[in-house]
Amino acid sequence: MKTIDRPFLIITGLLVIGGIFILSSASIVVSQRNLDSLYGYTLRHVFYAVIVGGTAFWIAQRIPYRTWKKISPLLLVSAFILLGLVFFPGLGFSSGGATRWLNFKWFTVQPAEFLKLALIVYLASWLDSRKYDIKKSARLFIPFVVIMGAVAVFLILQPDIGTLLVVGGSSALLYFFGGGKLHQLIAAGLLGLLLIITIAQISPQYNYLLARLDSFRNPEEDPQGAGYQIRQSAIAIGSGGFWGVGFGQSRQKYSYLPEPMNDSIFAIFTEEVGFLGVILLVLLFLSFLWRGFLIARNSPDFFGRLLVIGIVSGITLQAFINMGAISGLLPLTGVPLPFISYGGSALVAALAGAGIVANVSKYT
Repeated sequence: MKTIDRPFLIITGLLVIGGIFILSSASIVVSQRNLDSLYGYTLRHVFYAVIVGGTAFWIAQRIPYRTWKKISPLLLVSAFILLGLVFFPGLGFSSGGATRWLNFKWFTVQPAEFLKLALIVYLASWLDSRKYDIKKSARLFIPFVVIMGAVAVFLILQPDIGTLLVVGGSSALLYFFGGGKLHQLIAAGLLGLLLIITIAQISPQYNYLLARLDSFRNPEEDPQGAGYQIRQSAIAIGSGGFWGVGFGQSRQKYSYLPEPMNDSIFAIFTEEVGFLGVILLVLLFLSFLWRGFLIARNSPDFFGRLLVIGIVSGITLQAFINMGAISGLLPLTGVPLPFISYGGSALVAALAGAGIVANVSKYT
């Protein structure tokens, strides 16, 4: 057994450290207003990144990755239980019209972030156990649709369509590498999109989805309503130019841009460091994906290969969905930027996933 893949470790570390600095600038206005401290949220982020997330990474890279295959059903069932608990009065915590968090008084947990990792582990185990059924693809596709349907029900009820897109995309990629057929995925994707559009049209609770689509097509139609966030994001990104206005010098974070330290943090980052900084961040995420695929290619077995592909592709896909949505290239989704946006659950889950990849790299 070798040591951890050093380039992967360095890339992950750069994303975490870079995220701390980016958040320290993006959060100062909200932190001063809510916590009466310029760096209150930054200190919390450091705690989750270094103490909690670092511990999760260390434990995950110590556990032999084949252990996850044995407990994968338990992980998925546990994730479903946590998702169900958000609907219990006294446990579930609502914000912005969504019920996505569990409230434990001293801290909150977003179960959907851990579902992403649990589902990848389960699908990798399930596809590995059925690799000899690849020629009979219907035996793979029907159970896959059932699994994804159960996940979709929980996430639509919250509602958390952004997470559903990330989970669906990473799961589809994993299914394809596991032996699934492309035409099956296209059919399932079209069916899922039709279902979401139908739900949005018949249920007032999901009308915001249609509003986001309308603001994506024509952001100037309702500049003070549905199109406000994307319009303010465009102002921030345009102000950055090539070199940026300077680290810490963003103007849009002063109560102009909603969620400056969450899903809009990429716009603040772009305003301050410009197009050059964006290129570096994109290259860092692409390096994360590339190094992960190298580890997967050299993995000693099919399960390890699928496990790594699912984790690194899921994190990278979410990053590009966030950056694309804030840049106006995709409809707004509300998903955080991995390793960078404020949120303990997302950060700990991402570092735990990176720890699993690091353990697989010991066996390559």
